[in-house]
Amino acid sequence: MRVAGAAACLAVLLLAGCSATKPRPPHAGGVVRSSAHEPAAADRGSRVDHFHDDLNRPQDSRYRDSSDSVPPPIDVSKLVEPVPRVEPRSLYGNKSPYTVLGRRYRVLPSARGYDERGIASFYGNKFHGYKTSSLETYDMYAFSAASTTLPLPSYARVTNLENGRSVIVRVNDRGPFHQNRLIDLSYAAAVKIGIWPKGTGLVEVRGIDPARPGQELAAPVVVPRHPGIYLQVGAFADEGNAERLAQRLRGAGLGTVQVIDAEVNGRHVRRVRIGPLVDVERADRVSARIEGLGLPRPQVAVD
Repeated sequence: MRVAGAAACLAVLLLAGCSATKPRPPHAGGVVRSSAHEPAAADRGSRVDHFHDDLNRPQDSRYRDSSDSVPPPIDVSKLVEPVPRVEPRSLYGNKSPYTVLGRRYRVLPSARGYDERGIASFYGNKFHGYKTSSLETYDMYAFSAASTTLPLPSYARVTNLENGRSVIVRVNDRGPFHQNRLIDLSYAAAVKIGIWPKGTGLVEVRGIDPARPGQELAAPVVVPRHPGIYLQVGAFADEGNAERLAQRLRGAGLGTVQVIDAEVNGRHVRRVRIGPLVDVERADRVSARIEGLGLPRPQVAVD
């Protein structure tokens, strides 16, 4: 589920936003109305509740629900995936760079060439009907998603690496700001690819350029083995520095430590990583322990 904390969301007010805090449009008087670029709910076959979203209210009282939840299972076979099309960038949610929880993010100029693997989560009832970072209304029955770096709006194909199921989503929100998460899916998208009801899953997110349809719309080939979760703790040009970090991690008993040779922008580096880890929960626990050692937050790699 989406986790972002009131402090984190307040930090990006009028900047990037997240489901819990949205930039305030001019002349709204605290009541935000739908974006001019938002597709009509009837066109999407969605069921968005109609009510006023008062952005002037404190975070702990803005939402109807205190915690997130999901409705009974839905038949996603009757829902239509969005058709990627060229759209103007949203006036809200695209400021770059922006900072949340002390971490700085940069918004990409486009989704073209974006291809990442990582952990997906999803969000549902608590945010349904409230404004996304682009000031569109979040509809958990539409195929949409939140990303920290993809421009708003943009499109991507999300593939569950554990079962090969995929869905095209329209990215119209910021998040997830929970460590180790790559993308937050709408409830419908999570059901479509089998992330629900588990709550998280290993995915590939491939950006779509609507101006160049074709190969980018095709589902990626999925390796027919269970993908592994790794935490990259550092990358060093100096072999000695890599080995010293590896020894420190081995001494902490966090799991199997690997030192991997790699080429990054034409430079030879040695990546220090831990894994494979058995599941997302284990990865979260190990990440917390790594940060407890005074080391930077590790990056998730899914191979």
